Amino acid sequence: MENPEYLTSWIGAKIKDIRKSHNLKLGELADKSGISIAMLSKIENGRVFPTLPSLIQILSTLEVDLNAFFADLKGDKEFPGFLLKKRSQYQSIKKEEAAVGFDYELILNHKIERSSMEISLLTIKGNSQRERVSTDGFEYLYMVKGSLKYELGEHTFDLEEGDSLFFNGNFPHVPVNTRKSDAIILVIYFIELR
Repeated sequence: MENPEYLTSWIGAKIKDIRKSHNLKLGELADKSGISIAMLSKIENGRVFPTLPSLIQILSTLEVDLNAFFADLKGDKEFPGFLLKKRSQYQSIKKEEAAVGFDYELILNHKIERSSMEISLLTIKGNSQRERVSTDGFEYLYMVKGSLKYELGEHTFDLEEGDSLFFNGNFPHVPVNTRKSDAIILVIYFIELR
């Protein structure tokens, strides 16, 4: 079963994308659908889960079939074990239409059920060495400073400042810093509760 927070965010982002692809402003969708601008804004920004009648009304206004809308909702079986996000791929999002000076960038939106979270800042000295390890759960890395190679299973990724990587910790993995300068990574562990 899908995580409600993940679904709320996913539904909102998809409605916003469809609305923009139809070149509709939020107010125009509100007028056509009969749903208030305030409610549409909350739905689009993942702050509230739409009721089924509201969702159907919005999709009907946008001329989107309900089944087609949910057709590309990804399940766990489609997760390849990792998600690499280069800095250039982060999606600029606007949480509130009237907000000024608040620049959100969506880095990662992926559901993980029954997990706890641990956040660490990892400094990897130049020419450091370590064997590959594997961990239960999932890991999210954000390159705060420097650059390095990240070996993950059969893959090797070049990570630079601002890049991020999300992966299944069961894959053997190790960061490799062959430079003289330190690299700093924000590491978030999502540990599965059993």
